[in-house]
Amino acid sequence: MLYLVGLGTGGAQELSENALHALRRAQRVFLTHPHHPSVRTLKLTGIAYEVCPPEAEQAVEAVLGAPERAVALAVLGHPLVANPIAEAVLRAAAERGQSVRLVPSRSFIEPVLEATQLAAPDGVQVFNATRLPHLRFEPTIPTLWFGIETPERLQAVQQQLLRFYPPDFEVCLVHAPGDSARAETRCIPLSELHRMPCDLITYLLVPPCPRREQEYSGFEGLVRVVAALRAPDGCPWDREQTHQSLKPHLLEETYEVLEALDSGDPAALREELGDVLLQVLMHSQIASETGAFDIESVVQRLIEKLIARHPHVFGTAHAETAEQVLQNWDKTKRAQGGRDSILEGVPRAMPALARAQEISKRAARVGFEWDSIHGVLDKLREEETELRQAIESGDSERIESEIGDLLFTVVNIARHAKVDAEDALRTMVERFVRRFQWMESEVARQNRPLESLSAEEWEALWQKAKGSAEG
Repeated sequence: MLYLVGLGTGGAQELSENALHALRRAQRVFLTHPHHPSVRTLKLTGIAYEVCPPEAEQAVEAVLGAPERAVALAVLGHPLVANPIAEAVLRAAAERGQSVRLVPSRSFIEPVLEATQLAAPDGVQVFNATRLPHLRFEPTIPTLWFGIETPERLQAVQQQLLRFYPPDFEVCLVHAPGDSARAETRCIPLSELHRMPCDLITYLLVPPCPRREQEYSGFEGLVRVVAALRAPDGCPWDREQTHQSLKPHLLEETYEVLEALDSGDPAALREELGDVLLQVLMHSQIASETGAFDIESVVQRLIEKLIARHPHVFGTAHAETAEQVLQNWDKTKRAQGGRDSILEGVPRAMPALARAQEISKRAARVGFEWDSIHGVLDKLREEETELRQAIESGDSERIESEIGDLLFTVVNIARHAKVDAEDALRTMVERFVRRFQWMESEVARQNRPLESLSAEEWEALWQKAKGSAEG
């Protein structure tokens, strides 16, 4: 029989009666922490012990390989809380079919709460400082830290906490909880934490921090802000949003990014990129609430796609030009069998002009292409003739079809000329707006209604507008 015994957190009153009886019954006792305060009780009661090897693998062999019929492994606090060697022994015993009797005493959690008199109606998050920085916690719920027995560990915890809590936030350092002779509690500002002494039986309790007092910085801070907006006590508007309701906002923010790019204003671009990022985070947060995915999986999937799409950077493929990169990517997609057509994957929701240019690019990459731009210009004249004929026929469906053909041909001209058709049209529309508004101002200066202008006057004004500073 193996007795897995918890020694409690400190004094004799923390060592349960059952734990003491189990240690007395054991023919051999292994102890993980010979300097723990409970060891005084073992000595006073005449219980002999030997120090357990510190490495988990060695500890397992020593404890489970002992020839005695009744063996005990005595660990800090509760055997199932913050005791990696106990966990390793328990797992190995189950694999070997060896009987284990769990004999607990209290863990450090309750004595720390009692020492600080902190009520925790929402529970407590318990963390091992040795696992920093790979930990996540919710600052609105109390956090209890163990494994801070060195100044370096304590400072690492402090640096992590300062990312979430203000420097003057009060935290409590509890030494030897449950040991009436040695227990000490110090509540200090977080900024002073690194100055405090610590050892094996020192614990840190961080009270809950209201959202309005927390620190938010970096990408992680932004994710927490969005989560707070969507929380039950968050913003009513943000909580009501769905994937569908956010669609127009995503589209609007995208257009505002394009406008900022056209303006050449870095500050405006920074602002608008942040707004687009908010949309990404909102959709990710909504998905995480149903367990579909979260922002971490979005980022991870993007990493995988970027690496897979750039074998010439992260693998052994070769590409000297951007065109070779695109051709390699098309071949990879077809080889993977993910798409039956090279034209798949171009979103139908894209603006028609932009979608037309992307589709024409993909078709051209596999050889469906004119030899030169002159061939496309010839095609433009052909489409113009067909449009004239359609107009003369009065067939509205035919007219619509021919206008589409003409527009698609213009898109191909833009592609051959290495011009983005969507940008070209957007720029032209802005130019038209400026010129027309200049004409409106000019006519208003003459106290004339726009409707009174003749065709000749409109043309004269238009030429002046083209020559003006605004044009």
